[in-house]
Amino acid sequence: MYVVPPPQRSDSGSNGDLRVYQTWKGSNIFFLQGRFVFGPDVRSLALTICLIAVPVTIFCIFVARKLVDDFSDSWGVSIIAVAIVFTIYDLILLLLTSGRDPGIIPRNAHPPEPEGLDGNMDTGAGQTPQLRLPRIKEVEVNGITFKVKYCDTCMLYRPPRCSHCSICNNCVERFDHHCPWVGQCIGMRNYRFFFMFVFSTTLLCIYVFAFCWVYIRKITESEDTTIWKAMLKTPASIVLIIYTFISMWFVGGLTAFHLYLISTNQTTYENFRYRYDRRSNPHNKGVVNNFKETFCSAIPPSKNDFRAMVQREPPLPPRSVAGGFMSPNMGKANDEIEMGRKAVWADMGPAMSEHGDGKHGNNERLHVKDGELGELSPDIRTTVDEQTDRPGMHPRRSSWGRKSGSWDMSPEVMALAARVGEQNQNGGGSSSGSGLVTETRPT
Repeated sequence: MYVVPPPQRSDSGSNGDLRVYQTWKGSNIFFLQGRFVFGPDVRSLALTICLIAVPVTIFCIFVARKLVDDFSDSWGVSIIAVAIVFTIYDLILLLLTSGRDPGIIPRNAHPPEPEGLDGNMDTGAGQTPQLRLPRIKEVEVNGITFKVKYCDTCMLYRPPRCSHCSICNNCVERFDHHCPWVGQCIGMRNYRFFFMFVFSTTLLCIYVFAFCWVYIRKITESEDTTIWKAMLKTPASIVLIIYTFISMWFVGGLTAFHLYLISTNQTTYENFRYRYDRRSNPHNKGVVNNFKETFCSAIPPSKNDFRAMVQREPPLPPRSVAGGFMSPNMGKANDEIEMGRKAVWADMGPAMSEHGDGKHGNNERLHVKDGELGELSPDIRTTVDEQTDRPGMHPRRSSWGRKSGSWDMSPEVMALAARVGEQNQNGGGSSSGSGLVTETRPT
């Protein structure tokens, strides 16, 4: 039985000087030596910051600064101060949402050990049954049965409410969605900050929108003019009113949608995928308890220490090719290649495999090319090399492929020699069969 040797790691010597974030297999981008972890679309974060900071700057310069003269000293300055503090608070929430681990589950170095045999595999006599990892397993959590799926990329069974993000290429706990505006997955460890960011952005839009109208109202009262003429005197206020009105529909609608999700203890992924409205939601604990779980529960620590030094992985134990295990998505054709059963045997015809009498439809397949020897297991390859290199044995007429290991002449060669002998006797002793080898070689 051929045993696969453990894989050799060419970079095992250099891993001792690297940190986890430097060898991370996901698509994340790290800053400040792994202290901040972002998604691969982190560039969109700069656009989001500009969409928040630029309108507030315009508001403070062209609107709030003018309102300082219309109100008393304390009230006028407070309008600018509240706008600046609120904006800084909003940007901090954006950074906490985008720059932290959303709940990434570390990948396994090797697939888990299979727990049982796969009854769908066809095994012949003398072959060890293959072990196949089940695609879906059932686990019980707090008396509720959940179906968990196997992730081929992370080589693990995903916990309940976990999903694999195709953008970040990670399995994330309590996966909600991947937000392109913050450039990060939204999961267990940053959902609270994400909602607070969306909600505070909504309040900031309402604040700017309201005081722009207050400034227009002050112009109409001070100059005793119509509201349309007052709006023409402050174009910055018109632009901000239109911008914040559109933004309020976006972030305000998103806030209302997530308030509904929190009250029913759902994620965005679950809401679109499972539709709990049509059946009972096993995670729903009531409105009050659902809000407590989201805003009052402790945030679990990260399962990844991105600044830790990379540990050398132990080598894989040797596995028998005939008795290994397979991934749930591995096809049978690949399994036959791994076991050394290349399709060469099937091309020799059914007569050779069933009867062994040497009567096959394609004699050319007995001639083994050099490129095909690399596809065979070492023991078969050695036998073929010995037989094809044996003096006096033509590779087309060798006994390769027979189950016995003797050097006796194959039946087809003996039959051909008999026919040539008969032709020589009938045709005047032709010497066409003189080049055949008729003696037997000892085993």
